[in-house]
Amino acid sequence: MPEGRGVSRWLDDTFKLSVTLKGIDGALEALGGAVLVFVRPATLGHLIRSATQHELSEDPHDFVARHLLHYGTHLASRSTTFAAVYLLSHGLAKVVLVVALLQRRSWAYPGMIALLGAFIVYQCYRLAYRLSFGLAALTVFDAIVVWLTWREWQAHRLRPGSVSA
Repeated sequence: MPEGRGVSRWLDDTFKLSVTLKGIDGALEALGGAVLVFVRPATLGHLIRSATQHELSEDPHDFVARHLLHYGTHLASRSTTFAAVYLLSHGLAKVVLVVALLQRRSWAYPGMIALLGAFIVYQCYRLAYRLSFGLAALTVFDAIVVWLTWREWQAHRLRPGSVSA
């Protein structure tokens, strides 16, 4: 049974929104990676302690503040270098692919599917060792974006005059 016009339009809009969210996520990852490149771990730890001090004085059990403080005090040069490279590479890859997808570049569809597919495999590997609601939700979201991207790619290939380069 062919898709109805309203469902098709809704899925197109959902694709654009979800890809845009991936682009925002990528930009934030790249920004975080850049911060890790240019800010020394000791300085970053000090900034985190300063930022969480007030909140922890009011609520010593604040979940976010406690976790930020924990990670801030355990920063090391080697781990921040890895995190910076990881965040910059993944963030920039997402941003490039999202921009290309929104411009309907044909090479970006399989690129996004491959990138998110690799993320999904890695996330499932991590979930097998430690169940996390956040990571599980991200994995489901990524799977939906992969399906929506595949769907758009198929429609793109059938459209006359679609951008290919």
